[in-house]
This record gives sequence, C-alpha cells and structure tokens, in this order.
Amino acid sequence: MKHPGRTEEPAAVGRYIRERREALALEDASFSLRQVAGRCGITPAYLSRVERGEVAPPGEETLVRLARDLGEDPDVVLAMGGKISADLRAVILARPQLFAELIRQMKKMPDSSVLRIVRDVRDGNW
Repeated sequence: MKHPGRTEEPAAVGRYIRERREALALEDASFSLRQVAGRCGITPAYLSRVERGEVAPPGEETLVRLARDLGEDPDVVLAMGGKISADLRAVILARPQLFAELIRQMKKMPDSSVLRIVRDVRDGNW
C-alpha cells in the first residue's frame, strides 16, 4: 500500500479525497458530496471536479478544510496536492540552506529514523 503523502500525479489528491469521503458516507450520510462541499465552503460541482482530477488541487485553505472535515491530516493532504502549509513554508524560508540540507539527508533515511528525529526534537532531546 502506498503512503497517502506520496503521489505520482496531481489528480491523486482528488482521488484520495473522494475515496475517503465515500468511505465515510457509507457510515454517515453527512459525508455526501453536497454536505462536505457545503461545510468546506465550496460548490458540490467544484468538489466533484477536484475528486475526478479535472481541475488542479484547491488552495491551501480549502485543502485544509477538506482534510479536517474528513478526519485526515492537513499536512498529508496538502503534500498530496503538491503544497506545504504557510507556517512550514515560513520555517523553511527562515533557514533555507539548513532545511534544504536536512531534508536532502532525511530523504535517504527510513521512516523509523525520521520518526526518531521528530520525537527527539519534539521532546527537547537535542
């Protein structure tokens, strides 16, 4: 199974949103296309086009609203849409060389090693 944050094409985020929404709709009718679109401030027609990959992924705010409404991690959904959140962008832009080197080195690491680094930083063990 592919990791939800790793995509090969821009339409993948729409497909992922549709699959998640339809799975939730099986248990809860409030996850219909119309209701999700309404809660997220977009038209059902637009959401349908996004889900079918007919339009480029929505902007950051819309993707974040969709992710939260569907119970998904906004950062993962943003990444699937080829975007990063404004707060992460600001952190990277504050130290572009350091973050570029860090990210390039982490690219070669297994997920378990990256997770260990995240935990160490979060817990102040550095």
